[in-house]
Amino acid sequence: MDTAAGAAATGNADELPDNPFVLDNETAGEPQPIFKTLLSDAPVMRTDFGVVIARHEDAQFALRNSELFSSDMDAISIGNVRPLIPLQINPPDHVKYRRLLDPLFAPKQVALLEQDVRELTNQLIDEFVDRGECEFNSSVAIPLPCTVFLRLLGLPLEDLDLFLEFKDNIIRAPGETDVEMARVRAATGERIYDYFNHVLDEREVERRDDLLSQFLDAQVDDHKLTREDILDICYLFLLAGLDTVTASLGCMVSYLAQHPEQRRRLVDDPTLVPGAVEELLRWETPVPGVPRVLTRDMEIAGEQLKAGDHITVLLGSANIDETEFPEPDNVDFERPANRHMAFGGGIHRCLGSHLARLELRVALEELHRRIPDYALKPGETPRYTQGIRAVEYLPLVFPAP
Repeated sequence: MDTAAGAAATGNADELPDNPFVLDNETAGEPQPIFKTLLSDAPVMRTDFGVVIARHEDAQFALRNSELFSSDMDAISIGNVRPLIPLQINPPDHVKYRRLLDPLFAPKQVALLEQDVRELTNQLIDEFVDRGECEFNSSVAIPLPCTVFLRLLGLPLEDLDLFLEFKDNIIRAPGETDVEMARVRAATGERIYDYFNHVLDEREVERRDDLLSQFLDAQVDDHKLTREDILDICYLFLLAGLDTVTASLGCMVSYLAQHPEQRRRLVDDPTLVPGAVEELLRWETPVPGVPRVLTRDMEIAGEQLKAGDHITVLLGSANIDETEFPEPDNVDFERPANRHMAFGGGIHRCLGSHLARLELRVALEELHRRIPDYALKPGETPRYTQGIRAVEYLPLVFPAP
């Protein structure tokens, strides 16, 4: 996220970083202490670039009230020239697009992909299992969800490196200043639009069994999707499909590699894996915050906020708020009623959450079936990215078969 933090309006600002989203590697690997300080000392933190909301109750309120907390392009622009569909579309138009897109990612539809995801996971493991070591991010966390994404859209696998470049330039744009990063995002955005325009031209001539062809024939309220509609959907799908599952899987395996007693539980009882996915989504929260713009003056936690304020709803802190999660520091794979907010909430709750859960569950099931005893490579340390918390370097070792 681009929202930066300056001085806290309440609480002990000396205990907080200048920016909860720009952390050193050690803190990015374990951000929970910062989240706990925000919850206790600065549940609403006014900064140089906006307001951070930390508590679960307030985060839930913000995400459920899109008329007050807008997610349109004023909240964040990431190189796009129009609102991304459906993320940056508010009611009433949001409803019609979700009516079209939700069935494509419904649980029954996603379940049809399980066998392919399982076969792909095993193919990736086959490539390194005999070596007794791997760098997990490049070996599994990146290629697994990215390959699933490319297959769904009917795009060539050889374009993966190009797509990774696209999404990194948008999500982690290089540059020393905001202006420089904005230029990179804008230039990359143009390339993304050009790429999909070219592919859609091809699909106009010849349909295929993929989502892009379905979009061309889809209708919303008796109106076909326009070319711009489809481009805005694809732009969002690229970012979501290529980054968030990679980040989640890497964070989960990094945690398990450093907590062998928890890893052993999954090896001994694979039925715990679905619960482990939910609990590690809560604890790790790879997407730590989502941006909104306040549409009118209001008060939260005693702080007066103004219309036009840029808000960051801090999902990472909401997910360890003890008012919602008893003993939040206890990573419990059997936690009952785990209503975490890792996929956001309200009408903009993650469209691909069911697909993400499938990919994460299958990956953990097959990894622990094939490689039950893995650990961090001695002398090595996982390296985390800022913003969206991905583990860009995760060296593992394990007994070779």
